[in-house]
Amino acid sequence: MKLILDFFPILLFFGAFKLYDIYTATGVLMAATALQMAIHWFMHRRLEPMQKATLVLILLFGSLTLALHDDRFIKWKPTVLYGAFCLVLLAGKLVWNRDLLAYVLKDLTLPPAVWTRVTFAWAAFFAAMGVLNWYVAFHFSTDTWVNFKVWGGIGLFLLFALAQGVFLARYMTEPSKS
Repeated sequence: MKLILDFFPILLFFGAFKLYDIYTATGVLMAATALQMAIHWFMHRRLEPMQKATLVLILLFGSLTLALHDDRFIKWKPTVLYGAFCLVLLAGKLVWNRDLLAYVLKDLTLPPAVWTRVTFAWAAFFAAMGVLNWYVAFHFSTDTWVNFKVWGGIGLFLLFALAQGVFLARYMTEPSKS
């Protein structure tokens, strides 16, 4: 259920773009994301900081896209979001000496040095995704960008998460059985 809830706004965006245009797709994305967050709020009585940031940026950049009839704004949204995630992770580590992913993944127990490596790996990944989104958005057609955003972005995230899982597997221990 959670996986469906997480991906339904972007899949609806993709479908609306293919059937209509980027402006219809942007409106669909805004509405679907607001609905997604409302459902999450109803189920958990809270939104995670990442969810709040995503909602704000989609509504802000989506509104600018629709109001100014300029698709550059919605194309900038992923780059800004990835950049924000990168900066938050780096600031957490470099300014406050905290690995913020350890708070997000609180059920995972890792040595501090491993948390540091994971934090920097995710920060680098978000930076790379931001640059890659910018490059595709502003050097290729809108159709290519939408395909990249949906299928390339999801694929790269899954590959990176899988690689992180393989890396972290060596630090995992079986829970003791009583």
